Amino acid sequence: MKKLAVFCGSKDGATPIFHQAAATLGTALARHDLGLVYGGSRVGTMGAVADAVLAANGQAIGVLPHFLQEKEIAHPNLTELHLVESMHDRKAKMAELAAGFIILPGGPGTMEEFFEVFTWAQLGLHEKPCGILNIDGYYDPLVTLFQQMETQGFLIPEHAAMLLVESDPERLLERFRTYTAPRVKTYMNKKQT
Repeated sequence: MKKLAVFCGSKDGATPIFHQAAATLGTALARHDLGLVYGGSRVGTMGAVADAVLAANGQAIGVLPHFLQEKEIAHPNLTELHLVESMHDRKAKMAELAAGFIILPGGPGTMEEFFEVFTWAQLGLHEKPCGILNIDGYYDPLVTLFQQMETQGFLIPEHAAMLLVESDPERLLERFRTYTAPRVKTYMNKKQT
């Protein structure tokens, strides 16, 4: 792995723990010589993770749609900034550049980005790890929802096992290093084939 995409918020969240967690992840990425691919913003936890990577002499690559650059939220000190036409182009570029995907606490945009790349993994469009950095139990309800999907037959066990969840960035990065995508021929169950 050379670079990991991190999906996170344009806000800091209700408590300082989320901002600090983003900075801790950024420092860990740089320490392990993993470049950051992210949304290109200087605000919220996005800015915190990028600032920490850069402060630790790491590589921070932003991908930002033109319309957001015009709102003056682009991080001014990135290693690289890719300007794209749309949010769809942003996700495609991030997926192209990254060898895996992590979500930090965030809002609907963070969820949408993560669910898209996780779905692509289910469909076999990539074999990259997808992980949740579950800070202060933020994603406990989402983890429970994934368990419900599996219990109710909407997510097969092989695909459920693709979701990597940790509360510590070092443990999550170690699981990324040892990740092997499951060999699943189809996303449908046997009754549907």
